[in-house]
Amino acid sequence: MMSELETARLDFSEGINAALEQFLSNNSPALLWEAMRYSVLSGGKRLRPRLMLAACSGLGGDINTAMPFACAVEMIHAYSLIHDDLPDMDDDDLRRGKPTCHIVYGSAMAILAGDALLNLAYEVMGGACLEHPENIGAMTAIARAAGAYGMVAGQVADILSENKIIDESELIYIHANKTAALIRACLEAGGVLSGADTRRLAHLSEIGENLGRAFQIRDDLLDVTLPTEELGKPALSDVKNNKTTYVSVFGLERAKKDCRALTERAAGLIEEIRLKDSALLQIVGGFSVNSR
Repeated sequence: MMSELETARLDFSEGINAALEQFLSNNSPALLWEAMRYSVLSGGKRLRPRLMLAACSGLGGDINTAMPFACAVEMIHAYSLIHDDLPDMDDDDLRRGKPTCHIVYGSAMAILAGDALLNLAYEVMGGACLEHPENIGAMTAIARAAGAYGMVAGQVADILSENKIIDESELIYIHANKTAALIRACLEAGGVLSGADTRRLAHLSEIGENLGRAFQIRDDLLDVTLPTEELGKPALSDVKNNKTTYVSVFGLERAKKDCRALTERAAGLIEEIRLKDSALLQIVGGFSVNSR
């Protein structure tokens, strides 16, 4: 793993990618690891791990201590995308401008690659917690957000909503769990890893909730305003299932307004906890509805 000085010289994304390369350096069975690397290393904004590292560094924590957790959450995110793209889920052929994992490696290998990434994530975090037992709370927050209390619950609700008219509370439940839960956990984990007090942890949780919901609304907005070629995935007009989105429920202007309000609320909360650097605020700036 890189020294603290070396990590500080890199953009968070570069440091995350370098660490992910190390964690995914195994090659047996070769096809499995190839599929895992394909799904994790072929693009992506690294938003979730960047948020974690920004929260940790902003509160005076050690980025190198946080890096295994940041990589683990990216593995969990990648596993969720692999499974979401499968024929029995969203049935998508394109992800980040490239063929999805099951298109390249087949459904069986894609499922196994997702399973392997999920388990590797907990192996990586578990190893980090053996070195620093005080950080077990970070792994617990991520595990809860990724499973039946968060992301998986949101995905189930999303599947059950297909071809149905759902109300505002149901849509917010889907967004709060499918998307916002893991983003919120990244902020919470960053706080735990920095040794933050209870007040700051509560602020980080609320920041994550606002950012997570804003991120999903922004994603829905881009789905209806950008073509498939720019999105790197099928645009809403190309999606086979009748998906309910924030735009379809509230309209384009309300979606833009709410995205902006949630982002501004998150930025205000960041100002309140007085971070040591502006990295987290800079990331939040990218949530603008006008940002690509």
